[in-house]
Amino acid sequence: MATPDITLYTSPTPNGFKVSVTLEELGLPYKLRAIDLQKGEQKEEWFLKINPNGRIPAITDGEQHVFESGAVMQYLVDKYDTERKLSYAPGTPEYYTQLAWVMWQVGGLGPMQGQAQFFVFFASVRSDFCIERYTEETRRLYSVMEARLQESPYLAGDKYTIADIACFEWVRVAPMLLDFDLSEWPALKKWHDTLVQREAVQKGYTVPPRAIPDEQFMAFLNSKKAEIMAKGNSDVQ
Repeated sequence: MATPDITLYTSPTPNGFKVSVTLEELGLPYKLRAIDLQKGEQKEEWFLKINPNGRIPAITDGEQHVFESGAVMQYLVDKYDTERKLSYAPGTPEYYTQLAWVMWQVGGLGPMQGQAQFFVFFASVRSDFCIERYTEETRRLYSVMEARLQESPYLAGDKYTIADIACFEWVRVAPMLLDFDLSEWPALKKWHDTLVQREAVQKGYTVPPRAIPDEQFMAFLNSKKAEIMAKGNSDVQ
């Protein structure tokens, strides 16, 4: 196996944690460069040379630059998961199932849940239509995971893979941010409760550490939510 020379550029977000957890699960050495999103570091010229889209996470591995969380995860298992701890062998049916669920997350679950959270906490106007539209679509996607996990212990098959990591980091925050009760999806809750106990999952969730404790962060978010909810519904003319 090649010797890693990895630097992780990230922030404490679900997409960021997808990569930090993958690195921890694989036991790979890496350097951390925390990106301050509030200061706009992700838009600075030096970072745009790593990710021209100006988003986290991204990695460098020697001269190789990789951005987009799903691509980073795939790169890491393709290059370093020689024991197939987090992935299936390329070309196998399970490999393509794994790939499909990763793409499902980056193209569906992440964007839909991300929009739901944006309109609840950060929008400049209140739009009940957008809150309902994205929250209900997120709930539908949780039902898709529920159906899969009723027939399989993990999303890609009989073992834990990057497909599970990709989706888990969004499911983890849903009870806090969208008031979801995971018991509505029993198989999904069982899967969540199993994954949250993994040592690498717990460690990856601290990379990078938040500037303030989770309790203070939630208090901040709830104050933003209250500000939005106090506004009149902008959908009503």
